[in-house]
Amino acid sequence: MTAITRDEVAHLARLSRLALDESELDTLAAQLGDILTAVAKVQEVAKGDIPPSSHALPLTNVFRPDEARPCLTPEQALSGAPAVEEQRFRVPRILGEEE
Repeated sequence: MTAITRDEVAHLARLSRLALDESELDTLAAQLGDILTAVAKVQEVAKGDIPPSSHALPLTNVFRPDEARPCLTPEQALSGAPAVEEQRFRVPRILGEEE
């Protein structure tokens, strides 16, 4: 496997909108190269006679059946709210977006 180049790391950083300095590009190129080498070793071990699996142990569904149960009415749910608007909790705006 070829090593990942510094230019490839810079390209990935631009795509990810990461601002990396020169020393970080060099460090990450070496680290990503090590990761790719490790993945290549794992791929060598995974031969065609071994079926792919996502888990070492079989998984079973542990969810309960979906059954309707009594719940709060909107009025009950909103009864303790400090502010209500159109049957919803009114909360302070945290983003500076325009309406």
